Amino acid sequence: MDTLEDIGTANGHPWFGRHRLKPAAPADTIRHMLRHELRDTGWPYQPHLPAAPMAIPRTSYAEVFRVSVALTGLLRRTALESGRTTAERLAAYDMPATEDRLWTDDAFVEERYADSVVRPDLVIGPNGPQFLEFNVSGALGGVVETESRLSVWRRLHADEDGRTPFRSPRPFAVRAEMFRSISAELALAPRIAVVGSARVNGVEPRYFEMEADYYNGHGLTARFFEPDELHEAWDCAPHLRHPIGLRNFTIPDWLEVGLDTTPVQDALDHGCVLVGTQTSTFLHSKLAMGWLSEGRPWMTEGERALVERYLPWTRVLSERKTHREGEQVDLLPFVRANRERLVLKAGLGECGKQVVIGRQVDQAAWESAVSDAVDGGPSVVQEFVEPQTCRASLIVDGRDEPYEADVAPVLGPLLFGGRPAGLFCRFYGDGSAGIVSVRGGVSSSDNVMVAI
Repeated sequence: MDTLEDIGTANGHPWFGRHRLKPAAPADTIRHMLRHELRDTGWPYQPHLPAAPMAIPRTSYAEVFRVSVALTGLLRRTALESGRTTAERLAAYDMPATEDRLWTDDAFVEERYADSVVRPDLVIGPNGPQFLEFNVSGALGGVVETESRLSVWRRLHADEDGRTPFRSPRPFAVRAEMFRSISAELALAPRIAVVGSARVNGVEPRYFEMEADYYNGHGLTARFFEPDELHEAWDCAPHLRHPIGLRNFTIPDWLEVGLDTTPVQDALDHGCVLVGTQTSTFLHSKLAMGWLSEGRPWMTEGERALVERYLPWTRVLSERKTHREGEQVDLLPFVRANRERLVLKAGLGECGKQVVIGRQVDQAAWESAVSDAVDGGPSVVQEFVEPQTCRASLIVDGRDEPYEADVAPVLGPLLFGGRPAGLFCRFYGDGSAGIVSVRGGVSSSDNVMVAI
């Protein structure tokens, strides 16, 4: 079935290209398949769903991952140079005491596998991709979702020989290779512990079991462990141990529901290697991005040019001077006077929480938020990027046919062990722009971007 069509400039910003994939089945069929794949995972009900994968040119697809890998490397160096030891880094980041736990006893292993699982968030601005933040954690959203969406699109768009008109890696397949590589590096058995909990709000067991099942069907041995079961990963006969694994949880999420992290520390103390390691929190903090945006002494001319092109102007918020468009400015007065050009973000925050978009609040609320940020925990301020749109074909409850919408997607390239693993994206089905959390609005939806 030929589902590729040329819609020219109607596809929005040129970065998205001229072509798109048409729906390959009736709306009811697509709707059922998409919801079936993500059943019993805790993924929220979405009235608006994609009718086809979002297609972009191979050059655009390659750009996203090429720059993601390069910026992650620079971010890693920036984060680790903030201190020679964990204690020095905790102080440099002013990390909350709740994050001072779950360290391995091998500092090199801590640093080596800190960036094993990464998902930057970016939008397409007027001049192309702009990276808004870097999510560095084994608990990234978008992995199961991308795997599930791709499974549907491959079944719908493949020809009789299994060939599809698009290209995309599969997240689970790339992550399996990452674990094979780690097991080889550390001379450990490729037996994978997927560590998480269905007691966390919005998550069900199948969310973790899907990944473990994939590994078990592709040459690895894997098991999903709740925290109270994790002792079984190491307190057993050597040939039954699960010495490496995925830390598919965040400390704040567990503390919120009263889950004890001690079983994880016990597993680490008995030799289990869980990625991303706790050192990933330093890369995850937006302070690292602020320092990188401001420039580091060791950066080459090429690295500075890369950062200037792809990172919006970002600064760690404090009472000091900094550079802005070639001039030196007093940071706090500048921030207070330029509300509509800026976004305020807490150093640590998830799903759009602790974010204030200046143009969406009045001046009094902005100045109050800035004052609270200065007096509270570490924060950054960032140049607002106007998201550009592309044309998408969507389906919605109550309508028998797909409808067209210009959406402003937030792209989330998945990187496992430094390798591209799929391009997650999320958007508002009604064409709205702004902070997009799939759990945060009735018109929120998600999809994958594929290369054509």
